[in-house]
Amino acid sequence: MRTSTLALGAATALFLTLAATAPGSRAVAADPTADVIAGRQAAFRLSGALSGQIKAGVDRGDDPKTLAFAARALAGWAKAIPGMFPAGSSAANSGALPSVWSDRAGFEAKAAAYAAAATKLADLAKAGDKPGFAAQFAVVGGTCKACHDAYRKPDQH
Repeated sequence: MRTSTLALGAATALFLTLAATAPGSRAVAADPTADVIAGRQAAFRLSGALSGQIKAGVDRGDDPKTLAFAARALAGWAKAIPGMFPAGSSAANSGALPSVWSDRAGFEAKAAAYAAAATKLADLAKAGDKPGFAAQFAVVGGTCKACHDAYRKPDQH
């Protein structure tokens, strides 16, 4: 139950952050770029919390079905990543490297690899495949790291 509550809270916070920073939202933005950056930074922190929750479950040997909600939330975030980096949304407080925009095709390819890996993780959780889920979690971590290595400032961890 605790795992589901944590995942639900993380997913709710992610949704509220994304909704508040979405184009056309009712929130009044003093600086739309700052709001986009704050939204994606919050979402990345939530993604980290979900990953930590999943890792703890894998380490304990939990039934992957109990981690399915967290895995689906992670997959949903992974699919949303490119949209959280619109042109012009860079600033000094952003962890994004300029290559996010100058190498957009590469960035989107790495984000797509992460999304595909996270989607497979969610599918394995739903199926209750414990060894497959554990192995796929390592793949998800690798795709996440590959994108961070190429498109994130090193000091932003």
